Amino acid sequence: MNDVSMSIQTGSAGGMPVLILKEGASETKGKEAQKNNINAAKTVAEIVRTSLGPRGMDKMLVDSLGDVTITNDGATILKEIDVQHPAAKMMVEISKATDNEVGDGTTSVVVLAGSLIEKAEELIAKNVHPTVIVDGYRKCAVKSIELLNNIAIKVTNNEKEQLIKIAKTSMQTKLVSKESNDLANIVVTASQQVSETSNGSTKVDLDDIKVEKKSGGSIRDTKLIRGIVLDKEVVHGGMPKRVDKAKIALINSALEIEKTEFDAKLNITSPEQMKRFLDEENIMLKSMVDKITGTGANVIICQKGLDDIAQHYLAKANVLTVRRVKESDMTKLSRATGARIINNLDDLTPKDLGSADVVEERKVETDKWVFIEGCKNPKSVTILIRGGSQRVVDEAERSMHDALMVTKDVLEKPFIVAGGGSPEAYVSGKLREWTNTLTGREQLAAEKFAEALEIIPMTLAENAGMNQIDTLAELRSKQNKGSKWAGIDARNSRIADMSKIEIFEPLSVKEQIIKSATEVASMLLRIDDVIASSKSGGMGGGMPPGGMGGMPPGGMDGMM
Repeated sequence: MNDVSMSIQTGSAGGMPVLILKEGASETKGKEAQKNNINAAKTVAEIVRTSLGPRGMDKMLVDSLGDVTITNDGATILKEIDVQHPAAKMMVEISKATDNEVGDGTTSVVVLAGSLIEKAEELIAKNVHPTVIVDGYRKCAVKSIELLNNIAIKVTNNEKEQLIKIAKTSMQTKLVSKESNDLANIVVTASQQVSETSNGSTKVDLDDIKVEKKSGGSIRDTKLIRGIVLDKEVVHGGMPKRVDKAKIALINSALEIEKTEFDAKLNITSPEQMKRFLDEENIMLKSMVDKITGTGANVIICQKGLDDIAQHYLAKANVLTVRRVKESDMTKLSRATGARIINNLDDLTPKDLGSADVVEERKVETDKWVFIEGCKNPKSVTILIRGGSQRVVDEAERSMHDALMVTKDVLEKPFIVAGGGSPEAYVSGKLREWTNTLTGREQLAAEKFAEALEIIPMTLAENAGMNQIDTLAELRSKQNKGSKWAGIDARNSRIADMSKIEIFEPLSVKEQIIKSATEVASMLLRIDDVIASSKSGGMGGGMPPGGMGGMPPGGMDGMM
């Protein structure tokens, strides 16, 4: 690692050096650049590795403002820590991408990528060219996905029992594992309720499932509401706080007299004129209210403002009203109640109203919220998460997100595999047989890929306090005897048939993990030169002493 003004230079005719890059930029080349990147990637994998599986540990993350997050969700951990090193940032990105795409496997993908890079490092030390390793890895990734598809189990007719097992598996590794039975049932019911099938394919839009959280009570008090919860209160004290057999109008226009765009001047010369002017406003507002109540509406949800006088008339008419509701909530309400969102009051007809069994203002802890529930066939529902403290509720919400995502994955692509590291162990064994068909140095890369896959069962075993070497030997032996679902039962620290203990994961999650981990490993291995420009602000050189991210060779100081 040198200053570029020193290192990237070439002799000119007069023997004077020619500087190519700006002063203060730094460059790492060849083996040292690779070593730095590999160390950074391995360190990120080490950080999250201990949080994998049901026996994984949690991380406490404290941000610059002192806010605390306690989680073992890979994507959340990596998002919260402020990673500096560019290679480490790539590991954070794959975790984020996996979270957005399939919602689960965010820890596994980083652990597997770290393992692939570590195994490649062994080959690079033996002078195997990185491009050869990358080609071997890519072939193995394609073969692995093919092998997984061969053993995947199809889920037919949206079997609720199977879906519940999958949602439960995703929660087994989380804080909420004790309540996973009840929560998995809520997640699957919600997902099936909002799913829509057309031309034989099912689509689930998780935006239709509103997740509200409130500390207080316990996780067991979490419930599914067949409708929508609004974190608003009824606008006027004189209005009813509960309406049964609700007829709901969704209005996207303000129930107030609009101000004119230009300045108008009224010359009022007598009290009668003033009274007439005010009465006229009242009449206009009353006619607006009459228009709505005339359709039979007894609940109004308004996206915009509501005049005090209009509130008075609505209270007299016994109409429960909520104002300034978010547009996203209006859309959800429309899908839940069947109401049409009205932009112009003149358009409102009885056909545009939605229905719900009950609309009621309830106190949740210290806040008043309006519950619209008991909708006939809602295409949008709410999960209300409760828990002992804010930290618990936040982690429960993250767990619910993962469970909703895996349920969505299986509804949209109905194939599953057993969990506990069994598919990775199976693919690893089959890849070893397959490597015999390859020749030359590519075969070495393929063998390393097969070894790297075993990091998942190995880490699960390590986190469960099992002996890694003995466990791996026993697992390989069972797999070789044809027990393809043999994996790590971390709860009971033993090797078991994972399908019998009902640990299942979506095939799409496993595919995403292999694809993403292979891609990031391939990208990092091909880098042999890192040029970092100096930071602006007169610091005189963007990097701390010691090179990329302040790293001495073989170390990771200053990475975070």
